[in-house]
Amino acid sequence: MDQNDIVIITATFFLAGIVKGVTGMGLPTVAMGVLGAVLSPLTAATLLLVPSFVTNVWQLLTGPGFKPLLRRLWPMMAAVVVGTFVGSSLLAGGAAGRTTSALGLTLIAYAAYTLCAVPRRIPSSWQPVATPLVGFATGLVTGATGVFVIPAVPYLQALDLDKEELVQALGLSFTVSTIALALALGFQGALPAGNLVPSLLAVVPALIGMAAGQAIRQRISPSAFRRGFLICLLLLGCEMVLRPVFAG
Repeated sequence: MDQNDIVIITATFFLAGIVKGVTGMGLPTVAMGVLGAVLSPLTAATLLLVPSFVTNVWQLLTGPGFKPLLRRLWPMMAAVVVGTFVGSSLLAGGAAGRTTSALGLTLIAYAAYTLCAVPRRIPSSWQPVATPLVGFATGLVTGATGVFVIPAVPYLQALDLDKEELVQALGLSFTVSTIALALALGFQGALPAGNLVPSLLAVVPALIGMAAGQAIRQRISPSAFRRGFLICLLLLGCEMVLRPVFAG
């Protein structure tokens, strides 16, 4: 990596940390969205692994009840791992154009859903079937694009979880997705050892950004910030989908 790449990576993880500090999520999505626009999605995904793991374990362990949450959501987490291994062949295959388009579509779907969807609740009678299906679908998207938010985040938001439980559930889902992605890419032989050091160093700007985001949250409306962030994400996703068309 040259000096420009290092500057881009540092700035990206600082920005992603700010988003996570303000909204409680978004670090992997921002990192993949921005880095996936300037680097290959596979490179972006490997750079994401350590900062995502550190910040999400932190989020997971600060919640009120890890064990009850794990007992409830373990079928989803197990299915995430399976789906990630199945979907990882696309990300590891080196088809940059297809992977970039898939990543762009994922960003569009997440941003559009979050901006427009009406909050809903999943009936408890549906959850035994829906939970592993959502986990498997999330794993497929994670393995193919490096983004772990669809459909896990909307689904977890639709469960009967209080605010603290939801934050911890998101931390659990993101942590498992990060570990599964690392294992799947390693299994595919697509985890470049040279990217692990930059990924480790990216933890620093991510944590500084999180601290800055938490300070910003006290001064602005988190909902207004989130809306602006999602609109930017939507535009970025559109650019990534259209890029192969104009390149061709």
